[in-house]
Amino acid sequence: MCAVPTPPAPPPALAGGESGPEALRPLLTTVLAALHDGAATRGGPIPAGGPDTLAARIRDTLGEALPDTGTTPEAALRTLVTALAEGAADPADPLCAAHLHTPPLALAVAADLAASALNPSMDSWDQAPAASALEDLVTRALAAEVYPHAPHPDALVTTGGTESNQLALLLARERHGSVQTVVGAAAHHSFHRAAWLLGLPEPVTVPTPNGTVDPVALDEALTDLHGPLLVAATAGTTDTGRIDPLPQIADLCEAHGAELHVDAAYGGAALFSATHRPLLAGLDRARSVALDLHKLGWQPAAAGLLAVRDTADLAALSHTADYLNADDDTEAGLPSLLGRSLRTTRRPDILKIAVTLRTLGRTGLGDLVDTCCALARELADLVDKTPGLELYERPTLTTVLFRPRDADDDTVAAIRRTLLTEGRAVLGRAHEDGRLWLKATLLNPHATSGDLEQILTLVEGSTDR
Repeated sequence: MCAVPTPPAPPPALAGGESGPEALRPLLTTVLAALHDGAATRGGPIPAGGPDTLAARIRDTLGEALPDTGTTPEAALRTLVTALAEGAADPADPLCAAHLHTPPLALAVAADLAASALNPSMDSWDQAPAASALEDLVTRALAAEVYPHAPHPDALVTTGGTESNQLALLLARERHGSVQTVVGAAAHHSFHRAAWLLGLPEPVTVPTPNGTVDPVALDEALTDLHGPLLVAATAGTTDTGRIDPLPQIADLCEAHGAELHVDAAYGGAALFSATHRPLLAGLDRARSVALDLHKLGWQPAAAGLLAVRDTADLAALSHTADYLNADDDTEAGLPSLLGRSLRTTRRPDILKIAVTLRTLGRTGLGDLVDTCCALARELADLVDKTPGLELYERPTLTTVLFRPRDADDDTVAAIRRTLLTEGRAVLGRAHEDGRLWLKATLLNPHATSGDLEQILTLVEGSTDR
């Protein structure tokens, strides 16, 4: 008797369509349980043991990265998601406060799940009909927040400040040919990389003696330079959260015929706060502005934007690929999306932003900004009251620099690494005033006074070893 061939296994379930949600439901139960179990096992802001210990643990858990035969989806998810959560630096833990690495809102993460399930590709309308319409509406609304008096503001969705700053330099180059960028010493490193990538001159750096651009030094630099000029100011520096004097810089740009771009990737969300919005006076005088809602916006990465005062400035990005935006399709009314990004395939990151805006509104987001700024002021007060600690300055946004009094830089660096290796706290580092400081970037609106006190207790305890 001939053996009956074994029928082939059905292909794995898909996430979309009417049956997709039911296929996802048990898998999500597994993922959520694994996230919980991994966080519980970790028991802190970061896994203890350091890089070698963690790498060995992941290697043992993974086993063969590309096996000949696989396992069940539930087993793979349970094993690897648990390992990832156990080994994560979790920004939802109040003691994880090193970087501009925000704990995302649950509602934004849920929206991101829907975006992944539907998988619109934002490079042609026929791949993303609703998502492209949503992106158009929401980006224009956010651009109007930056430029409330401009007749035709617009914004592009980017992967973050680095891409936004690169786009700003690219658009300036397309307007003027070679353009000389002028930045402050505290400006983001992406400007130097963008100039290199775009074949532009190395940016001229002006001093920031008080952590912000010195208008006198900027005036002198603009007087000495020739040709098209682009000044890149910062609203929320990475190390201290300081904001350049935007009105004075805008005045100097007008006087010297220079264009102004503002990197507000960190501080731009202050626009949502009635209390902190005045910090951004003069922002609307920039020709372009970078914003990151995966910082003070509590979105899963990535959620960047480049806003421009006039949508005509984006025309230089127009591009045609016949299979995506043929001329006759565009003339017939199908929107062309290739001019909305330098990327081709890209996710509908606008969905999570739209859900957040609809849920919280301007006031709700502003409240979160205010809460985190208040936490930074409270931490600064606690440092001031602690005899063994030294505060660098009062915070502008949510960043606080401090250090053990009388410690040398090697000791400060060692304290940070000890807390990391032991899994107790995640603090950043910054060089200011010729010294190394510990940096706490407070982006968790659920943090408490007790959490802030614990950060300082851990630092003092490490100092005493």
